[in-house]
Amino acid sequence: MRMLINVPETVVADGLRGLAAAHPELTVDVENRVVLRGDAPVAGKVALVSGGGSGHEPLHGGFVGPGMLSAACPGEVFTSPVPDQMTRAAAAVDSGAGVLFVVKNYTGDVLNFDMAAELAEDEGVQVAKVLVNDDVAVTDSLYTAGRRGTGATLFVEKIAGAAAEEGAPLERVESIARDVNARSRSLGVALSAVTTPAKGSPTFDLPPGELELGIGIHGEPGRERRPMMTSREIADFAVNAVLEDLEPSSPVLLLVNGMGATPLLELYGFNAEVHRVLGERGVPVARTLVGNYVTSLDMAGCSVTICAMNEELLRLWDAPVQTPALRWGR
Repeated sequence: MRMLINVPETVVADGLRGLAAAHPELTVDVENRVVLRGDAPVAGKVALVSGGGSGHEPLHGGFVGPGMLSAACPGEVFTSPVPDQMTRAAAAVDSGAGVLFVVKNYTGDVLNFDMAAELAEDEGVQVAKVLVNDDVAVTDSLYTAGRRGTGATLFVEKIAGAAAEEGAPLERVESIARDVNARSRSLGVALSAVTTPAKGSPTFDLPPGELELGIGIHGEPGRERRPMMTSREIADFAVNAVLEDLEPSSPVLLLVNGMGATPLLELYGFNAEVHRVLGERGVPVARTLVGNYVTSLDMAGCSVTICAMNEELLRLWDAPVQTPALRWGR
């Protein structure tokens, strides 16, 4: 398998060095694996800290900046960051207004963020946590007790980040983050297996001409395998699976996300089919985001995330943001 890397052991460090070179507005601590807003801590502002295994870029380091995350902690590929990273990040960005940990529901992430919260509070940092668990595909999986956290992580980080940027107190920022998660559902589809740098070959077997419906972002099994389907058929399956669980009664925020190796031309075509299904189901779309935002290295595939909006959440979504991967209004 051909990869644009030096050696597997330095993939994360090399990526962080490149992030720092491209975005001097960030403070990137390569040795300690922490990405910070360059102006952190911001006086009087609640700080948002997230993190997870590398390989899902731009999640999370690409979402650090005004209007979104204050810090991100990248672990090794598909491996949770360690508590020391999170406590270091929390201490660096805390202005005294408190810190919200945004945690995807994977066992390692949950355990390590829980431990980090205890350590940070021992050091006088007020910490709240929100767990993202939006994936409707399966209830339990290889990495997870309960539902997996996927595309809604972006919605939580953006909307809660905007509230924090406006000066909302920690309790309010936490409440908004929990509300966004509760209103969001996702489902992913794999057209190919994922290859990690350490293994150098596909991590699971997906025969040519088949796809996996409900795949996880680490390659965890989904609901079922089928012979290859058209974009129209995949949209029917994915959107209906999400709507069976969510049943929104208001306009929705839509993320049509690529898993890393699917061209934008195909994602935009898939987006057209997703909009078709939502229209047929009578679900109005308030905003749409299309692109590679919550990825799985070189996996070909897509995911659909839908969040039922209200006026306040839509206003916070539209609020200015300036990060490497998401920016508007500034």
